[in-house]
Amino acid sequence: MKIKYFLLASILILSGCASAARHSDLTQDNSTDKLTVGKVQREIKVGMAASQVIEILGSPNIVTTDEERREVWVYDKIATNVSYSTSESGAGVGLIIFGVGGSGSSGARSTSQKTLTIVIKFDTDKKVRDFAYHSSSF
Repeated sequence: MKIKYFLLASILILSGCASAARHSDLTQDNSTDKLTVGKVQREIKVGMAASQVIEILGSPNIVTTDEERREVWVYDKIATNVSYSTSESGAGVGLIIFGVGGSGSSGARSTSQKTLTIVIKFDTDKKVRDFAYHSSSF
């Protein structure tokens, strides 16, 4: 009989535990309209009109001009992803069955940050003459 309760408690404990990293994978926004390095590499081309860039990437964060008064657009994105998961029921049941005291809760937390900076330089006809990007994650 004790083996039966042990197996039941083990299943409940293991099914209730999920790491913060796993939780993050399940809840991340994977939509295709997100600003990514891949999107810039695939869709932004030299000679493209400024209106096409806006259709693809949206409005820039910064618009400035260079020494020859040609427009330079900067897209600067920073994302912080914090995931926290807890498990109370599985551990609590295991502790109650075996008569051990304690709160029966545990948790995991994961934090990551990503940055993406895109610089698009236009010629005097408002066509892309050059672009660059920098991405980091930590």
